[in-house]
Amino acid sequence: MNEIGITRLGQVHIPAQDVGRATGFYKDVLGLPFLFAASGMAFFNCGGVRLMLSRPEGAGSESGSILYFSVPDILSAHTRLKEAGARFEAEPRKIAEMPTHDLWMAFFRDSEQNLMALMSEVPRN
Repeated sequence: MNEIGITRLGQVHIPAQDVGRATGFYKDVLGLPFLFAASGMAFFNCGGVRLMLSRPEGAGSESGSILYFSVPDILSAHTRLKEAGARFEAEPRKIAEMPTHDLWMAFFRDSEQNLMALMSEVPRN
């Protein structure tokens, strides 16, 4: 494990003009296990890496796929990356409340201006 704390690639965003059509492809053609759908997004399991299908809107609309790096402590990882010179789009924030944890993310740019993200699944007390 490096000093930032990245443990694995946790999620990949795949832009889709038609999320329903793309969902059918990933489910019926590729045979990936469907996890859940929420707010115009669909999620699949690909060998432990979550694939997220959604329309290319907002922060990542000018880019292709987005890599989400899983870290155990997003606040610490954010601080370390920022100190190392990474340019963040915003401070880490809670994105979603899941049944057993809260999902936190912080988006940043790599040296080539590709959008990346830190993600952390924070257990509820």
